[in-house]
Amino acid sequence: MEERSHVLTVPTRGKGFVNFTRAVAAWLESIRAQGGLLTVFVTHTSASLTIQENADPNVRVDLLDALERLAPEDHPYVHHEEGPDDMPSHIKSMLTSVSLSIPVREGAMTLGIWQGVYLIEHRTSPNKRQVVLSYIGRVGE
Repeated sequence: MEERSHVLTVPTRGKGFVNFTRAVAAWLESIRAQGGLLTVFVTHTSASLTIQENADPNVRVDLLDALERLAPEDHPYVHHEEGPDDMPSHIKSMLTSVSLSIPVREGAMTLGIWQGVYLIEHRTSPNKRQVVLSYIGRVGE
Protein backbone atom coordinates (compact mmCIF):
# COMPACT_ATOMS: atom_id res chain seq x y z
CA MET A 1 0.00 0.00 0.00
CA GLU A 2 1.22 3.42 -0.92
CA GLU A 3 -0.15 6.93 -0.59
CA ARG A 4 -0.04 9.69 -3.18
CA SER A 5 -1.55 13.17 -3.10
CA HIS A 6 -1.92 16.07 -5.46
CA VAL A 7 -3.66 19.46 -5.59
CA LEU A 8 -5.65 20.32 -8.71
CA THR A 9 -6.67 23.88 -9.51
CA VAL A 10 -10.13 23.85 -11.05
CA PRO A 11 -11.10 27.13 -12.75
CA THR A 12 -14.78 28.07 -12.77
CA ARG A 13 -16.81 30.58 -14.76
CA GLY A 14 -19.17 31.35 -11.91
CA LYS A 15 -22.20 29.35 -10.84
CA GLY A 16 -22.37 25.93 -12.38
CA PHE A 17 -20.88 22.49 -12.73
CA VAL A 18 -17.29 21.90 -13.84
CA ASN A 19 -16.52 18.38 -15.02
CA PHE A 20 -12.95 17.55 -14.02
CA THR A 21 -13.14 13.76 -14.38
CA ARG A 22 -10.42 13.68 -17.05
CA ALA A 23 -7.97 15.62 -14.89
CA VAL A 24 -8.47 13.14 -12.03
CA ALA A 25 -8.14 10.16 -14.38
CA ALA A 26 -4.95 11.62 -15.86
CA TRP A 27 -3.44 12.03 -12.40
CA LEU A 28 -4.30 8.43 -11.47
CA GLU A 29 -2.61 7.30 -14.67
CA SER A 30 0.46 9.45 -13.96
CA ILE A 31 0.98 7.80 -10.56
CA ARG A 32 0.25 4.35 -12.04
CA ALA A 33 -2.59 3.70 -9.59
CA GLN A 34 -3.75 0.09 -9.70
CA GLY A 35 -6.35 -0.56 -7.02
CA GLY A 36 -7.28 1.37 -3.92
CA LEU A 37 -9.31 4.33 -2.75
CA LEU A 38 -9.29 7.89 -4.06
CA THR A 39 -10.47 10.74 -1.87
CA VAL A 40 -11.35 14.03 -3.56
CA PHE A 41 -11.69 17.08 -1.29
CA VAL A 42 -12.46 20.71 -2.14
CA THR A 43 -10.83 23.22 0.21
CA HIS A 44 -13.56 25.86 0.05
CA THR A 45 -16.82 26.59 1.89
CA SER A 46 -18.72 28.01 -1.09
CA ALA A 47 -18.07 25.24 -3.61
CA SER A 48 -18.74 21.53 -3.44
CA LEU A 49 -18.26 18.21 -5.20
CA THR A 50 -20.59 15.63 -6.67
CA ILE A 51 -20.66 12.58 -8.87
CA GLN A 52 -23.43 13.20 -11.35
CA GLU A 53 -24.73 12.37 -14.80
CA ASN A 54 -22.42 13.46 -17.60
CA ALA A 55 -24.70 12.75 -20.59
CA ASP A 56 -27.66 15.17 -20.48
CA PRO A 57 -26.67 18.72 -19.45
CA ASN A 58 -30.32 19.41 -18.54
CA VAL A 59 -29.78 17.31 -15.42
CA ARG A 60 -27.24 19.83 -14.18
CA VAL A 61 -29.53 22.73 -15.10
CA ASP A 62 -32.32 21.20 -13.02
CA LEU A 63 -29.96 20.49 -10.12
CA LEU A 64 -28.77 24.11 -10.06
CA ASP A 65 -32.40 25.23 -10.14
CA ALA A 66 -33.22 22.99 -7.17
CA LEU A 67 -30.26 24.37 -5.19
CA GLU A 68 -31.35 27.94 -5.97
CA ARG A 69 -34.81 27.19 -4.60
CA LEU A 70 -33.35 25.64 -1.43
CA ALA A 71 -31.02 28.59 -0.76
CA PRO A 72 -32.17 31.69 -2.64
CA GLU A 73 -30.03 34.81 -2.81
CA ASP A 74 -32.93 37.12 -1.97
CA HIS A 75 -33.46 35.65 1.53
CA PRO A 76 -32.60 38.10 4.38
CA TYR A 77 -29.55 36.22 5.72
CA VAL A 78 -27.72 37.57 8.77
CA HIS A 79 -24.33 36.89 7.13
CA HIS A 80 -24.23 39.17 4.09
CA GLU A 81 -20.87 40.95 4.27
CA GLU A 82 -19.40 39.06 1.29
CA GLY A 83 -22.30 39.65 -1.08
CA PRO A 84 -25.76 38.21 -1.70
CA ASP A 85 -24.42 34.95 -3.16
CA ASP A 86 -22.09 34.08 -0.24
CA MET A 87 -24.46 32.74 2.42
CA PRO A 88 -26.55 30.76 -0.09
CA SER A 89 -23.24 29.29 -1.34
CA HIS A 90 -22.36 28.09 2.16
CA ILE A 91 -25.79 26.46 2.48
CA LYS A 92 -25.50 24.75 -0.91
CA SER A 93 -22.05 23.48 -0.01
CA MET A 94 -23.42 22.04 3.23
CA LEU A 95 -26.32 20.36 1.39
CA THR A 96 -24.06 18.74 -1.19
CA SER A 97 -20.57 17.51 -0.27
CA VAL A 98 -17.01 18.73 0.03
CA SER A 99 -15.45 15.27 -0.30
CA LEU A 100 -15.91 12.12 -2.36
CA SER A 101 -14.58 8.59 -1.95
CA ILE A 102 -14.10 6.72 -5.21
CA PRO A 103 -12.86 3.14 -5.48
CA VAL A 104 -10.07 2.57 -8.02
CA ARG A 105 -9.83 -0.75 -9.85
CA GLU A 106 -7.34 -1.68 -12.54
CA GLY A 107 -6.06 1.90 -12.64
CA ALA A 108 -9.41 3.64 -13.16
CA MET A 109 -12.14 5.19 -11.05
CA THR A 110 -15.09 2.82 -10.78
CA LEU A 111 -17.58 5.34 -12.16
CA GLY A 112 -20.68 4.26 -14.02
CA ILE A 113 -20.89 4.93 -17.74
CA TRP A 114 -22.98 8.09 -17.24
CA GLN A 115 -21.12 9.43 -14.20
CA GLY A 116 -18.63 12.28 -13.99
CA VAL A 117 -16.79 14.02 -11.16
CA TYR A 118 -17.91 17.64 -10.84
CA LEU A 119 -17.02 20.69 -8.84
CA ILE A 120 -20.11 22.80 -8.20
CA GLU A 121 -19.32 26.50 -8.09
CA HIS A 122 -21.93 28.25 -5.95
CA ARG A 123 -20.56 31.80 -6.25
CA THR A 124 -21.51 34.14 -9.09
CA SER A 125 -17.94 35.23 -9.91
CA PRO A 126 -15.32 33.01 -11.57
CA ASN A 127 -12.91 31.35 -9.17
CA LYS A 128 -9.91 29.05 -9.07
CA ARG A 129 -10.79 26.26 -6.67
CA GLN A 130 -8.29 23.93 -5.02
CA VAL A 131 -9.17 20.24 -5.01
CA VAL A 132 -6.99 17.80 -3.07
CA LEU A 133 -6.64 14.28 -4.47
CA SER A 134 -5.47 11.56 -2.10
CA TYR A 135 -4.93 7.99 -3.29
CA ILE A 136 -4.20 5.03 -1.03
CA GLY A 137 -3.58 1.67 -2.67
CA ARG A 138 -1.38 -0.29 -5.00
CA VAL A 139 0.73 1.51 -7.61
CA GLY A 140 2.53 0.08 -10.63
CA GLU A 141 6.23 0.11 -11.13
